[in-house]
Amino acid sequence: MRILFVTSTRIGDAVLSTGLLDHLLRAHPGARVTVACGPAAEGVFARMPGLDRLIVLRKRRWSAHWLDLWRQVAFTRWDLVIDLRASALAWMVPARARATAKGGRRPGHRLAHLGALLGLDPPPLPVAWTAPADEAKAAALLPGGPWLVLGPTANWEKKVWPADRFVQVAQALTAPGAALAGARIAILGGPGEGERAMAAPVLAALPGALDLVGTLALPEVAAVLKRAALFIGNDSGLMHLSAAAGAPTIGLFGRSSAAEYGPAGPRARAVEADGPPYESPMTDLPAPRVLAAATALLAPR
Repeated sequence: MRILFVTSTRIGDAVLSTGLLDHLLRAHPGARVTVACGPAAEGVFARMPGLDRLIVLRKRRWSAHWLDLWRQVAFTRWDLVIDLRASALAWMVPARARATAKGGRRPGHRLAHLGALLGLDPPPLPVAWTAPADEAKAAALLPGGPWLVLGPTANWEKKVWPADRFVQVAQALTAPGAALAGARIAILGGPGEGERAMAAPVLAALPGALDLVGTLALPEVAAVLKRAALFIGNDSGLMHLSAAAGAPTIGLFGRSSAAEYGPAGPRARAVEADGPPYESPMTDLPAPRVLAAATALLAPR
C-alpha cells in the first residue's frame, strides 16, 4: 500500500498528526509512506517506520512550492492520500482514496479533527519516533535520574510564562521532601537567538541546569523527553513532542486555547491562566497553580 501524507509546517501540528500515521502503519503493515511537511517539522518524521520518502516543502512565492510537490507525487498511483493542509493537491494526483482536512479554525481539539478524517473516535494519540542512536545520546546527556525538563520558550513571546515562575516551580519541585526531591534540571528550546533569549533568564537563575537549548535534532529531543520525570513548558511544539513521547507533561496556556491545542498524551495536563482563552496574559497564570498541577500529576496512581 502506498500512502501520501501531507502535513503541517509547524512542529506542534505535525506532532499531533503522528497519531494518524501510527494508526495507518498498524492497520496496513508494510505500507510505504511518503510524508510532505515543512522544514521545521522534518525531524518529527525522520525516524518513522515505514517511511519511504520525506519531502520537505519549503515555501515559495506565488505558492510555487505546491507545484514543486505536485511534480514529485503526481506520477505515482497512490492507494491513499491524506492532505492536512486543506489544499487541492489530493484531487490532482491519482489515488484510490482521499481524505482532506477543512481549513480555518473550528471548535474542539485539533486531535479530534484529525481523527474524524478517518472516522476514528477516540482519535489516536500522537507518538514520538526515535532511533537507538538518539536514545544513546539522550542517556549520555541525562544519566540516572530523575530529571525535570523545562521548556521556557515558544514561537510567540506572549505565549511565554515569566522566567521567574519557571524558576520558582522548579526549585519547589526539587526541594527536599517535594515530588521530585533532588532531581536534576534540563532546559530545552529550539535553535535561534530568539529561543536562546527566552531561555536565558531561566538558565541564569538555575546555574546547575543542563543547557540543551538549540543543541539537538528533534529525534534527539524526543529521546531526551522520554527520559523526563516531568516536563513543564509553554504551549509549543516542544510541549506536544513531550506529551507524544509519553513524559508526564504540564502545558501552560494563556494566549492560546487548551481546548483546541492542549497536550495530548497518556500523562499530559494543561494549566490555563485566568480569563478567556486567547486573551489572558501569561502573567495571570500563578506559580502555585502550576506547582499543584505538577504535584498531582506526579502523585502515585
